[in-house]
Amino acid sequence: MPKMSDTMEEGVIAEWHKKVGDEVKSGDILAEVETDKATMDMEAYQEGTLLYIGVEKGDAVPVNGVMAVIGKSGEDYKSLLEGDDSPTAEEEKPTASNSEVEKPAPKTEKPAPSTEKINATIIRMPKMSDTMEEGTLVSWQKKVGDKVASGDILAEVETDKATMELEAYEEGTLLYIGVKESDAVPVNGIIAVVGEEGANYQALLDRESGGDAPEEEVVEVPVATTEVPKQAAISTEDSGDRVKASPLARRLAEEKGIDLSKVEGSGDNGRIVKRDVDEYKPTAKTAPAAEAPKIAPAPAAVPAPVGNYEDVPVSQMRKTIARRLSDSLFTAPHFYLTMEINMDKAMALRPTLNAVSPVKISFNDMVIKACALALRQHPAVNSAWLGDKIRKYDYVNIGVAVAVEEGLLVPVVRDADKKTLSVISGQVKEYAGKAKDKKLQPKDWEGNTFSISNLGMFGIDEFTAIINPPDACILAVGTIKQVAAFKEDGTVYPVNIMKVTLSCDHRVVDGATGSSFLQTVKKLLEEPMSMLV
Repeated sequence: MPKMSDTMEEGVIAEWHKKVGDEVKSGDILAEVETDKATMDMEAYQEGTLLYIGVEKGDAVPVNGVMAVIGKSGEDYKSLLEGDDSPTAEEEKPTASNSEVEKPAPKTEKPAPSTEKINATIIRMPKMSDTMEEGTLVSWQKKVGDKVASGDILAEVETDKATMELEAYEEGTLLYIGVKESDAVPVNGIIAVVGEEGANYQALLDRESGGDAPEEEVVEVPVATTEVPKQAAISTEDSGDRVKASPLARRLAEEKGIDLSKVEGSGDNGRIVKRDVDEYKPTAKTAPAAEAPKIAPAPAAVPAPVGNYEDVPVSQMRKTIARRLSDSLFTAPHFYLTMEINMDKAMALRPTLNAVSPVKISFNDMVIKACALALRQHPAVNSAWLGDKIRKYDYVNIGVAVAVEEGLLVPVVRDADKKTLSVISGQVKEYAGKAKDKKLQPKDWEGNTFSISNLGMFGIDEFTAIINPPDACILAVGTIKQVAAFKEDGTVYPVNIMKVTLSCDHRVVDGATGSSFLQTVKKLLEEPMSMLV
């Protein structure tokens, strides 16, 4: 699975355009892949015969996951799929030194895997935004037994950014609904089945849940004698054995903190697949005799409430805000730079601009324009921390924080440095309206390189904002306040001051760099005509 966008982590096979046995030429379209941004064609770069398809239509595959094999007709591809995960003969030999090999009791026979062809397709929760981890079913637009056509709206789903419609890509009858309204479902979780009327969808679900998984191979595990009780549990990692697992299974295990050496594989030759990780349940272990049993600490007592109260379920948006901003604050080393800006000339110019502008221009629009132009002069601020590298963007996309009832959204004004104040104003107003109506689409909030949060309209003098990942900086804007200033002769005169605070990720931006950027923003706002020429 190729990486088709900068934020893509996995792709969903929307359609296969080739089947096993077809000849493939370089440039042919193998499949349509739904990414986090769009549905795109996947071209073949090799010529030969399509020998193997490992992902069904509608299934998700992580970036770099195996999707298919192309080669010579009749070529043995199975050894290629096992690849580096196949242990060597030497690794497969259990060590018998100071230990006895004990064979586990034979397992109860499982029913043979179903080979029934089922004309039905599982509908999964799609990833509708770059930060979405789960969705909440707001309402079903179809009920079991209804006919479904491609393009029909199956349900409304609340993501962390908006409430969006879930379209059907399959035609048939809605056979099964697995999620009640108001329930949350993780991305790629099963929500429904669509297929031929009367199809045995339960068998299809059983396959997914592992009910029809083939019998696992019995593996001989070395068990230490009582002479060395501390070595009673020998991990695969310690013994040098390598675990056979699919890339997706490895990724899921890492995310869930599961030791793959303790998971039994149901794939070919005991290979661990996604289903095995999903179904894995840790078993209770008997502590060694030499080790005293550990007692879990008692949970902290929750004080009884005094008076009436209400527990409000956490929305998808609030969960994402909590997760992303907590990660940002505790991962990125923040530092803050505050500066006062004289807004007298900006206040004098604004009525003149609004007299000729098709939309009303706000001071926030001026701040957006000033920051966009300043970012062109200070590319180090228009950057992102990517772990092993710093990405400097050649474009300037300003994220503008918009308050909504459930939290905060950050729609993006793209190429803000190239747009006029009236165009910026029109876009911000349009996005604010969409945000409040929950009609923003993923393209509206993705791709920011710098963010601005303005609480001046609430009378806030100054504040510090948490950086919006993956940006390196965010500017917090306070209200414009009239204060007293003094001339050289001691005469007092009024001046309109706006305080701004720049939050910087010290991994990317240093104090001098951030200060120089703020000086440029200050200069542009104090001489606003310079932004118009």
